[in-house]
Amino acid sequence: MQNWLVRDWMTPNPIAADVHMSLPDAHQLMVTHKIRRLPVLEGGRLVGIVTRGDIRGAEPSSATTLSIYELHYLLARLPLKDIMHRDPVTVSPDTPVREAARLMLTHKIAGLPVVEAGRLVGIITESDIFRLVVKGWDEEGA
Repeated sequence: MQNWLVRDWMTPNPIAADVHMSLPDAHQLMVTHKIRRLPVLEGGRLVGIVTRGDIRGAEPSSATTLSIYELHYLLARLPLKDIMHRDPVTVSPDTPVREAARLMLTHKIAGLPVVEAGRLVGIITESDIFRLVVKGWDEEGA
């Protein structure tokens, strides 16, 4: 397989959220755009990442004594900065895809924000790497 770079397979200009966005708004953004992870920005700089699992984990247990109205009220005021993973593992556009895949395996994560000069420029996910692998198989079989 060719020595591909992250820039060749990443999704450029990914959907991102502001650090002050509420949990329900972030969840809706993820559902609307059919994404599983959401980079979190503050002043245009990447400061964290939130996954659908993080959002599910922030929801209260069904054993709560709060009413549905109280739950909605509290969740609507919970900003992403309170549940995000700070200082996420990142790569640059010039990182070899092979290294990005190793980082995902090592850290047991399914996606990496792509950062250049402190700014989010893309995201590369396990799905992008699967596309690369399938392309390689197709080229070998051609």
